[in-house]
Amino acid sequence: MAEIEIGAMSRQCPKRRIPDRETMRREAAAFVTTRNVKAKTVNWRFTAQDARFEFKSLYPSFQKC
Repeated sequence: MAEIEIGAMSRQCPKRRIPDRETMRREAAAFVTTRNVKAKTVNWRFTAQDARFEFKSLYPSFQKC
């Protein structure tokens, strides 16, 4: 999810260098406020069930009693 937000921010920002830390803070805060007001959501397509199948070695297996 963090990578999605960073990607959205990088697409919104023009290709320029941010001159200082304070400008970066202001622009990031404006971006976050805008995203929160618009209530942007993530459309997850990789479900927990998919993850259990793809990464079965990482998920513990439970046996029913």
